[in-house]
Amino acid sequence: MQLDPTLTLATIASLIEAEYEGDPSFPVTGLNEIHMVEPGDLTFVDHPKYYSKALNSKATTIIINQEVSCPEGKALLFHKDPFAAYVSLVKKFRPFERATSMISPSAVIGKGTVIQPGVFVGNHVIIGRDCIIHANVSIYDHSVIGDRVIIQSNSVIGGDAYYFQRKPEGYRKFESCGRAVIGNDVEIGALCAIDKGVSGDTMVGSGTKLDNHVQVGHDSSIGSNCLIGSHCAIAGVTKIEDDVILWGKVAINKDLVIGKGAVILATSAVDKSLEGGKTYFGVPADDARKKWKELAALRQLPGIIASMGINDEATK
Repeated sequence: MQLDPTLTLATIASLIEAEYEGDPSFPVTGLNEIHMVEPGDLTFVDHPKYYSKALNSKATTIIINQEVSCPEGKALLFHKDPFAAYVSLVKKFRPFERATSMISPSAVIGKGTVIQPGVFVGNHVIIGRDCIIHANVSIYDHSVIGDRVIIQSNSVIGGDAYYFQRKPEGYRKFESCGRAVIGNDVEIGALCAIDKGVSGDTMVGSGTKLDNHVQVGHDSSIGSNCLIGSHCAIAGVTKIEDDVILWGKVAINKDLVIGKGAVILATSAVDKSLEGGKTYFGVPADDARKKWKELAALRQLPGIIASMGINDEATK
């Protein structure tokens, strides 16, 4: 999330009651969790295992719970609970705004767009021209929807990221301050959920079509002209490049890249990044021809076992 206006290190330190190392006027231009950071961003780290990753990331201001040497060109904020300090900043600069009507007065809706009865349009939403938003769709605050988009009934655009920090006393919610951004000519089926980014944007590229019951996790990026079949589940921070096809019930793990033009056949589960231009199948997903050969070989095992004279009791 970008901060407008830019704040200084000293101002942030005052807000979270932290000590700091660096120029008091050092600029902080945004808030981002570690997967999405860019120069100018503030992020946090609260476990020694991840100190190096945070300190050497693109982030230029880091909230940390241990006094360490400040990397050149960066600034540090020292706080006993960096997670809580970061979340307090999210709540301050992207607070929850209670709705006062089904369509917020602050929403911008383009010419020719049809909003069917029962649609909820939150605060600061932007919807383009010539869209059709069917009954009972919910579009959360700050979502951006392009031109000529069709959204079928009961889909949710921009719900909170599914992101929690585990502690002995329970789970702490990582408050979301990102957006859901939908390109032009996108179609979204019924009962889909496209979560907002926890700190950046969840993106669906122009021309992409989603069937019913599709889940898109926080901060994921789906390219242009993709086809996403029903009951697909795409975990957070996943990048799906252009022209990808996911058939029904494909599950994709977090932090992966699916290359341009890849095709993943129905009921497959993806646990690693996949090259573009190939067809994949299986659990875990692999080259489809290889998987079919493996299945064919597996079907021959009972006959092979029988020919070796091995009875059922011996194989138990």
